[in-house]
Order: sequence, then C-alpha cells, then structure tokens
Amino acid sequence: MDLDAYVAEHGGQWRRLEALCQRGSLDAEEVDELIALYQRTATQLSVLRSRSPDPALVGQLSQLVLRARSRITGRSRPSLSAVTRFLVAGFPGAVYRAWPWWCGVATGFSLLSFLLMWFVADNPDTAAAFIGDDAAAELVESGFAGYYTEFSAPTFAFHLWTHNAWIAAQCLASGVLIVPVFYLLWQNALNIGVVGGVMISYGRADVFFGLITPHGLLELTGVFVAAGLGLRTGWAWISPPAELTRGQAVARAGRSAIVVALGLVGVFAVSALVEAFVTPAPVPVPLRVGVGAAVWLAFLAYVLILGRRATHPTPTPAPSPPPLPVDHDVDGVLDLPSAR
Repeated sequence: MDLDAYVAEHGGQWRRLEALCQRGSLDAEEVDELIALYQRTATQLSVLRSRSPDPALVGQLSQLVLRARSRITGRSRPSLSAVTRFLVAGFPGAVYRAWPWWCGVATGFSLLSFLLMWFVADNPDTAAAFIGDDAAAELVESGFAGYYTEFSAPTFAFHLWTHNAWIAAQCLASGVLIVPVFYLLWQNALNIGVVGGVMISYGRADVFFGLITPHGLLELTGVFVAAGLGLRTGWAWISPPAELTRGQAVARAGRSAIVVALGLVGVFAVSALVEAFVTPAPVPVPLRVGVGAAVWLAFLAYVLILGRRATHPTPTPAPSPPPLPVDHDVDGVLDLPSAR
C-alpha cells in the first residue's frame, strides 16, 4: 500500500470528521455527515491495521473513531435512579433474603467467642499458652486501649475500612469452597475470645466491652453478612434448587454476593468511622456504646424494612370495575326490563 497516497486521498475526510467531533452543536445535515464519515473512517482504519505498518497513524485514527463514536452515541452518565434502586432495594433486599445464613453465622460466632472468653478467663494459664505472660500483662495495662489511639483517626479509619473490606471479600470469594470461610471466622473468634478472656481474667472486662462494643456491633454484623452470603454460594454448589443446574445456582448466588459486597463497602466505612472517632473518644462509656448501638440498630432497621419491602412488595389493588349503568324513569322508580 502507498501510504502517502492513501493519506492524501482520505485525509480531508478525517479532518472534516475531527472538526465535526469538536463542534459544539450539530444540525441534522451535519449529524448525517458525522455518521457517514465515522463509518468510512472506521472502514479505512480497519484497512490500515491490516496493511499499514505505521502505528502512529493507526493510533491517531483509532482515537478519532472513538471520539466520533462517543459523539454519536453520547457519553454514559451515572444514573441516579440506578444508585437509588441499589440503596433502596438491591442491597437491603439481598441481605434480607440471606438472613437465615448470616443470622446463623452470627449465632455460632457469638457462642464460640463467649465460650473461648469464659475458658480463658477461668483458666488463666491458657493466656500464657496463647500469647505469653508478658504480652498478656502489656495487653491489659496499655496495649488494648492504646490500639485505638496509636494512629491519627483518619489514618486509622482508612486502615480499618480496607482491612474489614478485605476480610469480607475473602469470605465472599472463597465461599464456594466453604472451609476457608470457617477458617476466617475461627481466626476472628479466637482473637476476640483470647483477648476478651485475658482482659476479664485481669479484672478489665469493663475496658474490653466498653471499647469493643461501639464499633464491634456493626463491624461484626458486616462480617457475618459476608460469611453468610459466602456459605450460601457454597451450598448452592452442594445442593442446588431442583429447577437450576449447579452452575446456574452458583451464578445466581454469586450475583447476589456481588451486590452485597458493594453495599458492605459503605457499611465498613461507617463502622471504621465509629471505631476511629467514637470508640476512643473521651466521653462516658454509655454514650459511646449508645452511639454504636444506634448505628447498628439503624442498619438492622434499614435491612429489615427496605429489604422486606423489596422482597415482598405490596401488591397494587386492581381497579374496581365501573358501576353498571342504571336507567331511571321520571318518577324515580327503577326501569327494569320486564319478564317476557
């Protein structure tokens, strides 16, 4: 191919297409011209890609074609209605439909954590086996409370947000294998159980529960939701519904898990703000716990009310049929057809 001759032959069309792409508004004739030039240039670009070794020209024409396509189809804009549907129906509905799973996870996790706390507190020697005597003493004296003030609040909040989101992502992504979800839950339950047991055995139960409760209610609920959705995905593989294949069942559960994952990003952002700004705040413990409990209850109400509404929408009553016409004679007596 004679590249110079090809450029000389079609260069005018390309410049005209570029001028139309840069123009603010186009009339009907110019829109038709834009579409025709876009189609020709796309064809010419295809020819050049197959026959020309000039990457610079191919790159320039590729950008021109993309600009022309964007001008014809319009730029996609975020839909406020789509975001509203996600917040009002999509996310709460997905969480609500999976409530047996994450409520079951929450129950099992809580029982295991309190059982470990009781065991460690009732057997102080076990603390040494888990973390050592010196570490236990340091944890009680300053380590546990100092954890919440070691970094600045914004930095601490960002760290917590990403850390909790990563745990949730692991639960959701590995749910089809089931075992990794139980391992992650066990690790967290063990950590809470051992630390809580050590604090209780040293007589610092008030410090432990006063610091972990404000943020832990919402934070752990988010983890429970992620673990429950992950386990539901795994169960969809083990025992799919009769009307679905295994692949279809896992795909449906996976789509629901993706919706929940997006919503949990916001949930963990809120819990991180509570942990970074409310938990270490120099205010009475009941106030800190009250703030955390209010945020947690607000999330549960959000899921319960909007999720139930999205899952079981109120049926719209059918319009009543219009009344049958009735004729009256002049004296007000019904004019009924006579029997013949």
